[in-house]
Amino acid sequence: MLIIGGGIVGSGVARDAAMRGLRTGLVEQHDFASGTSSRSSRLLHGGIRYLAQGRVSLVWEASKEKSLLREIAPHLADPLEFVFPTRKANGWPRWKLGVGVKLYDLLCGVGKGGGSGSMGVAETLRRVPGLNQTELTGAVRYHDALTNDSRLVLDTLNSAVRHGAIACNYVKLLDATAEGDLWRCELEDLRTATLHVVKARSVVNATGPWSDRMPNSETSLRLTKGVHLVIDRSRLPVDDAVVLAEGSRILFVIPWGERVILGTTDTDYHGPLDNPPCDDADIAYILQVVNDGFPAAKLTPKDLVSTWSGLRPLVADKNGNPSDISRRHKIAMSHAGWWDVTGGKLTTYRLMGEETVDAIVKFLGMKAGPCRTASTPIVESGHAEAFSGILPPPVSAAAVAHYCRVESARHLDDVMIRRSSWRHYHHNQMELAANVARWMAAELKWTDAETETELQRYRRLIGGVEGAAPRIGVAPVNGNGHAAAGAVRSGAI
Repeated sequence: MLIIGGGIVGSGVARDAAMRGLRTGLVEQHDFASGTSSRSSRLLHGGIRYLAQGRVSLVWEASKEKSLLREIAPHLADPLEFVFPTRKANGWPRWKLGVGVKLYDLLCGVGKGGGSGSMGVAETLRRVPGLNQTELTGAVRYHDALTNDSRLVLDTLNSAVRHGAIACNYVKLLDATAEGDLWRCELEDLRTATLHVVKARSVVNATGPWSDRMPNSETSLRLTKGVHLVIDRSRLPVDDAVVLAEGSRILFVIPWGERVILGTTDTDYHGPLDNPPCDDADIAYILQVVNDGFPAAKLTPKDLVSTWSGLRPLVADKNGNPSDISRRHKIAMSHAGWWDVTGGKLTTYRLMGEETVDAIVKFLGMKAGPCRTASTPIVESGHAEAFSGILPPPVSAAAVAHYCRVESARHLDDVMIRRSSWRHYHHNQMELAANVARWMAAELKWTDAETETELQRYRRLIGGVEGAAPRIGVAPVNGNGHAAAGAVRSGAI
């Protein structure tokens, strides 16, 4: 099996396939998790707003997966309480939300944080100091979980590799043609500009927003853009996540260590895939909603530590607003042995992997072991937990060495953004980047010129000015020729 795409879906398919004994390879044209899978709200959730849309089965499915992830990846599933303030005539009455969160409890189960409930005005203001009191009628509370999206991808891929998979970043699929019962796939290593041929009995297109642009794909997507902002928690000192309603849309205020994540937007997108912008209008919208909810905060763009924007590859539905489109996934074989996997969400990635491998094994008539991903921990005891978690690890040469030696980090932003989240957490960006680049140079044998090139590239990526919040989208990647962690060979996978 050859999987195209090194995001959360591709990593989930690779882990499941490898654990069942299938010969499994995965290639990613940029870095692992460099697209949508490092641009989310960092939440594992059942999707409480889907209840209002009547999508009970989707909520139950996601809730079950959320519970499983707490068991198999506890270091990346931290229970988090959410407070949803209610107001007069805003379309979210407290009685209705109260019924909804009790149903949510039934679907999700009552976890470590306890059950849901309703609160009066006084209790709401005690729990959420600084909240706008205008027409406030109280709040409801419920529980989901906080995660680290890119770490979930990387830890899942590490598990797949431990079970025999080959995973290569900065390797692009150029073409795929059917030859009998095999697929002949032409690949290019973007660091060395060398070409390779791999033959596989099945190919899985798990490229997210790029999936309808792959050869042989018959997917139809509706892309929406989500923007997130990061501020210091001292500017908005919340203890619990807060849900702010703006019409029919909701926005989250999520505590993240010494920082707070604000987001997200949900708008149709038709621009370039490699770099969806974080526009001034996106920033202004989020800050306006948050400032309306917390008038004393008076947040401005100068308060931003970081921003990111990503694309949601939703199964196309030309009807309805973007926020109303289902996140349900779709697995389809468009040609014999070619599989398109689209839609879905971070929380349900393991299930998507299981269902994809089930379908492929059945089609190929293979004997394979049962799915074990729901019961086998993603990180083995003593494996990498020191460098993987919801909060960034301490900045250290040891962490950088691990990311380069074990997790195929090849560029400065691979470490600063996706493996560590140091970019989104710390203020002194270029000082940290200089140290990290020095440590990476020792690991990857960079020359002084290559080290400076990496620093210049990173400076362009984050906006060039120390202290300015970067407008990070999905950055295009240019290789520098260093060796990959695993070789892509001509042969059958």
